[in-house]
Amino acid sequence: MGGSQYDDDWVLPSADITLVLVGKLGYGKSATGNSILGREAFVSEYSHASVTNTCQMGSTTLKDGRTINVIDTPGLFDMSISPDDAGKEIVKCMNMAKDGIHAVLMVFSATSRFSREDASTVETIKVFFGEKIVNHMILVFTYGDLVGESKLRNMLNNAPEYLQNIVELCQNRVVIFDNVTNDRIRQAQQLDKLLDVVDSVCANNGGKPFSDQMFTRIKEVHDREKEVHTMGYSDEQISELKKEIHRTRDEQLAHITSMVEEKLNCTVEKLQEQLMEEQNARLQAEKVAYEARMKSEEEINKLKESLRKAQLENEEFRRLAAERKCAIL
Repeated sequence: MGGSQYDDDWVLPSADITLVLVGKLGYGKSATGNSILGREAFVSEYSHASVTNTCQMGSTTLKDGRTINVIDTPGLFDMSISPDDAGKEIVKCMNMAKDGIHAVLMVFSATSRFSREDASTVETIKVFFGEKIVNHMILVFTYGDLVGESKLRNMLNNAPEYLQNIVELCQNRVVIFDNVTNDRIRQAQQLDKLLDVVDSVCANNGGKPFSDQMFTRIKEVHDREKEVHTMGYSDEQISELKKEIHRTRDEQLAHITSMVEEKLNCTVEKLQEQLMEEQNARLQAEKVAYEARMKSEEEINKLKESLRKAQLENEEFRRLAAERKCAIL
């Protein structure tokens, strides 16, 4: 429909598995999507063209006949884009995954220091979608060509507490990806490992993808379009109904987008409050530690002074004893 902010070809085929890639620019998110699909479906940092700034989806058929849909997102939750743009992209992502998300692949670089900002990305998604989204999360570390699996495990075992908490939150669902290898056997092995974890996630969730009220609203819009083709209307009636659906579709999606933006703003505010509370608690702890250290130093200085006085008294006692000895002689 002309003038719409949403694509007219927004209706996408249903998938057996739907994966959503989330991660910051430079972490190899799009390259991971290409590795899963087995082709250059997404523009990545390894490409010469500019990196994508909108949600895109690619599909492929697995050896077992299942279809897998991979949705690449433009850093939705790392706070690098405005809530307005993030809201539209989140709706577009949910629109592509209208039947729900089987797994969220949280992509991080194994060669970069895992920061508190990375941890807050996970927390933002959890707050935004609710606690149940964690049951569908998988941690994917890229640059497996530079960091092997054993080295990654060692790094995670010695990682900061906030990273270890996230690994535990995701029940140790961690995989490593080498997106530059041309070794077909290695490519197949790492894909099989990922799909094993995805299948495990699906099994643990009763085979049901993640969905919530916003997904339900979007699915209702899709179902209404499907009804037009199954009710036996004439071509003229179908044409008029489609026009009516297109008129109301953007209104409904705009309303959902508004809901998403409002929820995103609330999420950001809540996280800011949490960060402020954590900062205040850290400052208070540092103050207590400083006061304890100062008190300890004061006590040490008192002990040193007492020891110095005792040494002086001991020396004086020895001097007097020596003088008495001389006097007796």
